[in-house]
Amino acid sequence: MPSSTPEAEWFLLFLRPLNRLGARYLVSGSVAAMMYGEPRLTNDLDIIIFLNQDAIGRLPDVFPEQEFYLPPRDVIALEVAREQRGHFNIIHPATGLKVDCYTAGRDELHAWAFREARQSEFKGEPLVLAPPEYVIVRKLEYFREGGTEKHLRDIRGILNVSGAQLDRAALDEWIVRRGLQAEWRRASI
Repeated sequence: MPSSTPEAEWFLLFLRPLNRLGARYLVSGSVAAMMYGEPRLTNDLDIIIFLNQDAIGRLPDVFPEQEFYLPPRDVIALEVAREQRGHFNIIHPATGLKVDCYTAGRDELHAWAFREARQSEFKGEPLVLAPPEYVIVRKLEYFREGGTEKHLRDIRGILNVSGAQLDRAALDEWIVRRGLQAEWRRASI
């Protein structure tokens, strides 16, 4: 888990309202990579989320406009309706921090990650983490798309800290299914 310094607790600004919302979500991205691996700086929280119309309607209740920026509900509904790559942000203007909400859609990898989710807790707050294998596969995809080395560093951190706990068969299967063998060779050097 990240240290309990105020800098490490910023994501609670978003986690507490998400838990009050009651929608199914997974923490992924750099925050999950840090929990499975090594700390680094980040100013956004990546989540994968299932939202129905009721939850979309309640988002302003848990993320009030006096504190957070939310896109209009119809924009969120359009993103939720996408089968692949639906996305919207929730921003905390006072700090400049944000959560990148990726809608679950019909992505097989997302479905697998929800089945394999890890229940945890941080500072008394429930936290649902994407499995480390999912985090690695997504980081490989992000590296393939943008070439940013931070994704490879995150993967190496996960391998160094949590490598013995990885489901290597599942990881290998998803790497092959997503065509990420070349990126995996780069990351696992």
